[in-house]
Amino acid sequence: TCLVLVTSWGGTEYAWGSRTILGLTAGAVVTTLLFVAVEHRAAEPIIPLRLFRDSIFNVTGLIGAVIGIALFGAASYLPTYLQMVDGASATESGLLMLPMMLGIVGGSIVSGQLITRTGRYRIYPIVGGAVSVVGMWLLSGLEAGTSRLEYSLWQAVLGTGIGLVMSVLVLAVQNSVRPADLGTATSANNYFRQIGGSVGAAVFGTLFAGRLSDSLGVRLPTGVELPPPESITPQLVHAMEPALRDAYIQAYVDAMPRIFLYLVPVLVLGLILAFFLKEKPLVSHSPEAATEPAPIPAARANPPRPSVGYLSGVPVQGTVRHPDGTPVEGAALTLIDVQGQQVGRGSGGGDGRYALSVPGAGNYVLIAAAGGHQPQAVSVTVGDRPVELDVVLGGAGRLAGSVLAADGEPVPDAAVTLTDVRGEVVASARTGREGGYVLTELVAGEYTLAAGAPAFRPAALPVSVQAARETRQDIELAGGAVLRGIVRAPDGRPVEDARVTLLDAAGNAVRTLTTGPDGAFRFVDLSSGEYTVIAAGYPPVATVLQVAGGGRTERDLQLGHED
Repeated sequence: TCLVLVTSWGGTEYAWGSRTILGLTAGAVVTTLLFVAVEHRAAEPIIPLRLFRDSIFNVTGLIGAVIGIALFGAASYLPTYLQMVDGASATESGLLMLPMMLGIVGGSIVSGQLITRTGRYRIYPIVGGAVSVVGMWLLSGLEAGTSRLEYSLWQAVLGTGIGLVMSVLVLAVQNSVRPADLGTATSANNYFRQIGGSVGAAVFGTLFAGRLSDSLGVRLPTGVELPPPESITPQLVHAMEPALRDAYIQAYVDAMPRIFLYLVPVLVLGLILAFFLKEKPLVSHSPEAATEPAPIPAARANPPRPSVGYLSGVPVQGTVRHPDGTPVEGAALTLIDVQGQQVGRGSGGGDGRYALSVPGAGNYVLIAAAGGHQPQAVSVTVGDRPVELDVVLGGAGRLAGSVLAADGEPVPDAAVTLTDVRGEVVASARTGREGGYVLTELVAGEYTLAAGAPAFRPAALPVSVQAARETRQDIELAGGAVLRGIVRAPDGRPVEDARVTLLDAAGNAVRTLTTGPDGAFRFVDLSSGEYTVIAAGYPPVATVLQVAGGGRTERDLQLGHED
């Protein structure tokens, strides 16, 4: 609120150096620092600060703010310009904004479809940023004689660029964060875009009001009192005398397009930021969405004519496909009989089609393999008619995620191990400085993921690896807390052989130890919570003895801890 008021009032209602503006600026800084401090200590923060360690989250937030500035700045004041200069009614000015909205929708749909097919998204914010710069630059050339067709096309260009960027930003954020943070990260990204839009509209209005006042002061006849810019409406202007009306219209032509030109460097900044956006492979955040095993295809009689030729004999033909139905290019196919002898061999074409021939009727096994995919063997029964048989190849899966402590902090150099249903180790890795790990070339199926690190309790959980895509699974390690100290006497010297007992919140003894010559004690691998530390010396020792009169009696006393 303070930031929006500064950009709205600065230079118009109050001078930039006034106490009000300076106070609002200080308020914006102080409240931001207080928000960060509260979020750092809150058990359930609104925006977890760990999100800001993700460069993709930061870059998309900045790009979203830039897009918000451009979109809200243009959409807020362009209808007023159309009413004032072009003579459009309020309804017509809204309809004349449809090209921009259609461009946004069209750009979002096109980018979404292309991302679905290719799995790549980084290029679209770059292309969209460049298109947005061109569209805003074209709008800065608006004049009184510009036709509706021209500025409608310019709006469509700007809208297409914004549409190519906006939907991709949300996708990039959701693809980067862990599943528990999906809602928070998405809302935060939208919030940054709205903040940018609010600030952009406020700054746009301030600059426009200043330029309009200057232009009116030059174009209006001498002695005409200037009304406040915010009180000028299209209806009021068009009801004026022709000389005054033309002066107001020309003042709008002088002021508004120049403000669009000011937004061009802002969009250039967004384009530069888009180059810093990292691209991660698209992942699935649904642990339940395990890939089902590929069904064994069924043979069909009377198939259509194959697209590739085959030798004499009974033909076996079909298509090698991915699980999503797309063809696998260049797959190697081998046909063997029940004795294991090879009876046919070939490869698939660019469309995934293949054609083999068998010497006669009988039972055979078709083996299909391709680079980066898991091989597949399919039984096929051949009679006296051609057989159409499609084969589904699952690509090698990939498992990635982070090893985190209970407070969400990453655990570096943790050992991560993946075992199959038989308990055999399939893959292993160690986490990096940010706690991340990646396991590649995995066969789709059910596994057990285990992780361990010094001072942490090992943890394990089931995970389903999907074929031909990346599955993301974070794992949390408990424990890791260390409690240590020194038992000292009143004069500060360490106390040797002191008994130190650690009690939990319920009063149960967790551990007991005895200090050494340095008086130090240390408890490791503790869960977070409340504890009580008790330090004690030797318990008292009593003995009964008889002292004779005039004699000398000696008796040694032995102190020690009871085991």
